[in-house]
Amino acid sequence: MIKKIKNACQTICNNIRQLSGDDAYERYLAHFSEHQKLHEEEITKSPLSRKAFFKQWQDSKWKGIKRCC
Repeated sequence: MIKKIKNACQTICNNIRQLSGDDAYERYLAHFSEHQKLHEEEITKSPLSRKAFFKQWQDSKWKGIKRCC
């Protein structure tokens, strides 16, 4: 019973992290390692650092005009 509750709490926490974007860097690293051959042609052959990743992510999200009119 306790194991089921613990698993349910872990699932809820994982879903919250995914919805908030808190696990974005971990998902980026997983994607990078799975598709490393596609990324070999890029300028950098290693994944971005956590700091560089979040800077790029925030810049793409917030720079420029973000409105309907």
